[in-house]
Amino acid sequence: MQYRTLGKTGYSVSTISFGAWAIGGAWGSVDDDASLAALRKFVELGGNFIDTADVYGDGRSERLISTVLKEHPGRIKVATKAGRRLSPHTADQYTAKNIEAHIDRSLKNLDVESLDLVQLHCPPTPVYENAALFDGLREIQQKGKVRHWGVSVETIAEATRAIQYDNVCTVQIIFNIFRQRPADEFFAAAKKANVGILARVPLASGLLTGKFKPGTQFAADDHRNFNSVGQQFDAGETFSGLGDHLDDAYAAVDELKEIVPAGQTLTQFALRWILMHDAITCAIPGARNPEQAAGNVAAADLPALTADQMKAVRAIYDARIAPHVASRW
Repeated sequence: MQYRTLGKTGYSVSTISFGAWAIGGAWGSVDDDASLAALRKFVELGGNFIDTADVYGDGRSERLISTVLKEHPGRIKVATKAGRRLSPHTADQYTAKNIEAHIDRSLKNLDVESLDLVQLHCPPTPVYENAALFDGLREIQQKGKVRHWGVSVETIAEATRAIQYDNVCTVQIIFNIFRQRPADEFFAAAKKANVGILARVPLASGLLTGKFKPGTQFAADDHRNFNSVGQQFDAGETFSGLGDHLDDAYAAVDELKEIVPAGQTLTQFALRWILMHDAITCAIPGARNPEQAAGNVAAADLPALTADQMKAVRAIYDARIAPHVASRW
């Protein structure tokens, strides 16, 4: 395993970390025993950073993680998120009082005295102009409930605005082979501000595993079914915004498979591509069983991509994908 420093938090975290959305729900059926086995395998192989949210399974994900925290006291850092439970999920609901109530629930779910990192969970864009909220977050931090603050964003514009607040230590943003624009327009500013970047949706909701094909059907409770083109929440969250253009996505996957080195999976290649960008602290792929967790972790120690491979990936993106997504987020 490899480790990088997570911005102003100072945490040394595994470059392949554990995204815990799928073990909470919204990705089809999930088994808690298998989820725990995946988490344990991840830690066994050197993983020490887990990303979750209070809405993943309405606390289910956080409660599963609490079991592993007890098994490895002091070893694992957990990032959770707050805000998406607000009803209605509108900018005016983002007050320090409301966020603190969510934090109290996460403290209970994780069974800890203080949260390592709390990220505002893709709030409406006007929230980033609410300086009073970010002042209120400082007061929550002073109470000892939260050690560090971050944001999870939908757009580069939101990310750029968020890092103007000095108590924003991290930004979680969609970044993968199919969503390359952040590297062009945000990473330099984040590095200058010493802000850690968490690459979420690193496998484009599974497209970059290469396991799906045209016509693949997803369960009714899987967001790749009910949010394929943004019916329930932002379209960029599912298939990296390519739900209306899956034919091009599948064609791009076939072309990517041709440049994956022998002995690697497309999943591992896609994760290692993310780590080629030194502004990234870690990628946070999900895993629902030990085999997936082990496969993800192995990407951290793979050789760097060659210049020719990087150029080939960019050419595929420019031709097949960028016309559909580059201007949207």
